[in-house]
Amino acid sequence: MPFIKLTRLEQKRFGAVLICVLCAVGAWLFLALNKKYPYTVQTELLYKDEPQGKAFKALQPDTVDLKVEGTGWQLLFARLRIKPPSITVSLQKLNSRSYVVFSEQLDQVNRQLETSQKIISIKPDTLYFDFSRRTNKRVPLKLISSLTFAPQYGVSKEIKLTPSYVNISGPHEELEKIHVWHTDSLKLSDINKNVDVRVNIFKNPISNVSIYPANIGVKIPVDEFTEKTIEVPLSILNNKEYYDVKLYPKKVKIVLLVALSNYAKTNEEQLKAAINLNEWKVLQHNKLSVKIIKLPGFSKLVSITPSSVDFIIEK
Repeated sequence: MPFIKLTRLEQKRFGAVLICVLCAVGAWLFLALNKKYPYTVQTELLYKDEPQGKAFKALQPDTVDLKVEGTGWQLLFARLRIKPPSITVSLQKLNSRSYVVFSEQLDQVNRQLETSQKIISIKPDTLYFDFSRRTNKRVPLKLISSLTFAPQYGVSKEIKLTPSYVNISGPHEELEKIHVWHTDSLKLSDINKNVDVRVNIFKNPISNVSIYPANIGVKIPVDEFTEKTIEVPLSILNNKEYYDVKLYPKKVKIVLLVALSNYAKTNEEQLKAAINLNEWKVLQHNKLSVKIIKLPGFSKLVSITPSSVDFIIEK
């Protein structure tokens, strides 16, 4: 294949022409991208100025299509996204009617966007709502947590939530589905002292149900744990025939991890150990395993000695 050989002068001329072409293309592209173009983008709706004393339900999805006027640069680099990625709509008109018209508050919506973007129209332009009588209900709160403790430390008493319930308000049919409400997740690690914090309530995913309060107090009693050994007499389960059962030994030693603050109060009255006679009657075992059927609150079982016992039954 023959190669075209250019003289040094021809090479300079070709280079100059190529530079001019690239500059012309760049200038055209710059001018084209600076122009305004309409494009469509989908965004999420947020509501404000909700009507008092009314429970409402949107009859369409909480997303709309915006026809936005923006520069070519936004089309090229923003990838058809608006900022912020949601718009807030006033529901004040629902006090006197059952629909909201976007064109009536287009200026207010445009003030939420970047100055270089402008919403031309919104589809659908009208949002319709269904209304029902607003009722109230109180439901218990459940703490969602992920807690890890320093070695030998743990929860020593019941965790206290203040308040332990929330008041919810909304349509009767929606409130009937709600029986418990959760907090946001509380994540703490290496805990070695009492915890007293405020935690937000889980954000309500249902737009026409309101929750009060928005946050609660959480108190977690924390204490150092130590081992305590307690000797407990064995009781007998499932002795329906009233056999005379002799156990060897009659008592077992139970080792527990208990909080230092509860050490002196933890005794055999708070413990119950038993054997199940069905192990002999049904399973034909020649030894009976020891089961703990009652433990002090917030204690942890370490060991049982012995874990099984010999027995003699006199019929």
